Amino acid sequence: MPACGIPSPVVVRQSSDVRVDLVDRVLRYEITETFVNRGSRVGEADFMFPLPKGAAFQDLKLSINGEMVSGETMSADRARQIYEEIVRRQRDPALLEWMGYGLLRARIFPIAPGEQKKVVVRFQTVAPREGDALRVDYFRGTRSNQVGMNQDLGGRTSFVLTYPNDPMYGTAYSPTHSISERGYATDMGRDSYDDRSFASSYRGSVRRVEVRDARGEVTLLIPIRRSTSAAISLLANAPGNDDGFALITLSPPAVRPRAVPRDLTFVIDVSGSMSGQKIEQARAAGKQILGTLSPMDRFRLIDFSSDVRTFRDDFSTANRENIRAAERYLDQLDAQGSTNISGALDEALSSPVQSGRLPIILFLTDGQPTVGERDASVIAGNVAKQRGSRRLFTFGVGADLNVSLIEQLALEGRGTASFVRPEESVERAVGIVASRLTSPLVTDVRVHADGVRLLKMHPSGPVDIFAGEDLVILARYDGSGNAVLRFDGQTTSGPVSWATRVYFPERSRENPFVARLWATQRVGYLSAEKRKHGGSQEINDEIRDLGERFGIPTEFSSYLVVEPGMNQNRRDMAGGSLGQVVVTGASSARAPAAVQFEAAKSAAAQRSATNLSAADAAVGMGDSASVGRGRNVTRAGNVTFVLRDSVWTDVRYKKSGTVLQVNAYFKLIELVPELREPFSVGERAIVAGRSMAIELTPSGKESLTDRDVALIRDRW
Repeated sequence: MPACGIPSPVVVRQSSDVRVDLVDRVLRYEITETFVNRGSRVGEADFMFPLPKGAAFQDLKLSINGEMVSGETMSADRARQIYEEIVRRQRDPALLEWMGYGLLRARIFPIAPGEQKKVVVRFQTVAPREGDALRVDYFRGTRSNQVGMNQDLGGRTSFVLTYPNDPMYGTAYSPTHSISERGYATDMGRDSYDDRSFASSYRGSVRRVEVRDARGEVTLLIPIRRSTSAAISLLANAPGNDDGFALITLSPPAVRPRAVPRDLTFVIDVSGSMSGQKIEQARAAGKQILGTLSPMDRFRLIDFSSDVRTFRDDFSTANRENIRAAERYLDQLDAQGSTNISGALDEALSSPVQSGRLPIILFLTDGQPTVGERDASVIAGNVAKQRGSRRLFTFGVGADLNVSLIEQLALEGRGTASFVRPEESVERAVGIVASRLTSPLVTDVRVHADGVRLLKMHPSGPVDIFAGEDLVILARYDGSGNAVLRFDGQTTSGPVSWATRVYFPERSRENPFVARLWATQRVGYLSAEKRKHGGSQEINDEIRDLGERFGIPTEFSSYLVVEPGMNQNRRDMAGGSLGQVVVTGASSARAPAAVQFEAAKSAAAQRSATNLSAADAAVGMGDSASVGRGRNVTRAGNVTFVLRDSVWTDVRYKKSGTVLQVNAYFKLIELVPELREPFSVGERAIVAGRSMAIELTPSGKESLTDRDVALIRDRW
């Protein structure tokens, strides 16, 4: 629900604070917009707020600087006229999304020079269901082409959601933004502005989650769990002319099964190159791992250089005495000698796996094998033969690594690969993974779909679910209609199976972030596959196509320019060889070690990205994911543009084939809704379709003929 103030040139929006309370399936919104007059004369703001579909209008309140005032509530038809005027001038895709709904409008006057005024809008709506989850949405109008306009939609945007701390609700998850839990409170009510109608009726412990930078569309899911069944939800995006995209989440049941006991092995490189701060951090990481153990767990410590040594010959029970002895062992570790990776892995795999326990290996090294077996492919093959049901998590420190070996050991071992730069903390990297691996609840979880076919799933194999975590799966799907999603897994009490009915649409433009999330993870997995096998034309083509189609930087996307100050570590490590290009795909075997390291690090982050914020951070784009005007590269929706001759040009566009030049903006968006965001980049833009391109230009056709419409439907 975007708040759209249209102030005079000197009045700008300073901040937007959004608070949403969930009470008995009702979402209660309070949006506070702060305007400031930065000019030297009295200003005013024409404040407009699109009313969300399904909002309870009789409970809508408007407050300006603490005084309740009445705003003008417009009908959908009148609101559409105003929206069209704004959208035609400003091309705001968020406002376009809300055309056809109602509108709240209020004039804020006067605003003296330097003065701030706050506008508070409150309303409530019933939370919609997405499978076994409640969905929370917030849209804030963001316009790309602000140059020359009298409206500034900048400023800080925060978003806080509170909901009952009840076992029936799982942990909130956002596919669009990174969120943090701010902890718990004992009272969900509030009496701000003396408006008792918006004070919560829920008096008890609540959970609070925050999106600190809530730009663009914010979506969250709150799982609704039953005592013995998991919460399963589906978000789908279907282009209609190709397989659809699916984001499937599973939250364990409210009454969780007893945790599976672990057999945890920590393997530490103590070769000479680990001396100094690295060995100190490795010792600290080992102690962190010991701190995650419960009395039912067992552990081993293995350190290696030229030789391989162990704390004890076999697993030790995680009691207080053994943990203290292990900490003293870690304190005595000294870094010297060469790197016997194969010997260390053989020792880690030598202890037999015991039924009913989850075997986990954490392997840390900063070098390549120099003692024992040195062929990385042979080492990986031996591990694959011996690994069995063990999970293997790897940590590569610095660029002097065989990154493909570190990567493949983890991927084939159903774990993750972490790559730590020299200036980064080894202790923190290990600690993050170790804390996530505590209390495994369900192991060997697989998803099945009856009614549609799931394709190219990530993760693709069986996975484990740990306490405090939900399972997120991204996939393509073939087919449409009603279907059943079923998850099968193993617990300490035996096998479990959870299922729910969902609907896979044949065509839907909702949830466009699902497609880009899937593509981001897909690129990460393809990059690792290329490093393993040396690549192929088929893999190269798929990486290139995904990069161009979804605006994801890859090794084939040299048009994506790093902004000043970004990826400085990459340029420093590569000795300037990266230039200004973001490198995220697989590099050839001849590429500098630092480039290969950074490519593997980015790919690892891509594979674990479960929201758009993490996806952009994985490829070093961050805030430049929506690059502002004045630069020559930007992305809008899933399209990446380069500015050529004052025209924002889709990087997929080839100067051949049919180009339809139009200025019939609204008719075009009605025909091709996915162009809503791409055509927000500026007055002139070219977007490539399947076998034609459409150019939006002031000199184009003001209306579309029947022949134009047929051409678009047939060739777009």
